[in-house]
Amino acid sequence: MDKLFLLCTIAGQPVAIRAAQVDSVVDIGAIAPVPLAPAHVVGLAALRSRLLTVICCNRALGLPAPAKPSSRAVVVTVDGHPYGLLVGAIDDARVIEQEPVPIRARLEAGWARVATGMVDFEGEALLLVDPERLIAGPEEHALAQAS
Repeated sequence: MDKLFLLCTIAGQPVAIRAAQVDSVVDIGAIAPVPLAPAHVVGLAALRSRLLTVICCNRALGLPAPAKPSSRAVVVTVDGHPYGLLVGAIDDARVIEQEPVPIRARLEAGWARVATGMVDFEGEALLLVDPERLIAGPEEHALAQAS
């Protein structure tokens, strides 16, 4: 199972997420905003009778929110709490035999914070992203939580 990855796009960038970290892939319906929440927290949504915190991956990277928000979300559980990571598109789950390798390029700060390596799929280098780092939000938010 550690060779299975979910392939999707975030902010137009093809990425991979370890399938072992993914609970499901869903379309999010109505989202209720949360007053005073950080900008990357879109709000709360109901999913199978449980509350899901919805995260805008673009904003979590410190980028502007997409002009046309997606309803596609990758559901992950961190510390017992479910999160829906809004992504641009979801390709498929694929087995990638090669082990992830260190990142060989200079990345913008947001990407450098969430990427843990690279995987090669059919000749395309994909960033391997850590959902927990996306949930933490942009650096300025993460620094504010630490203080």
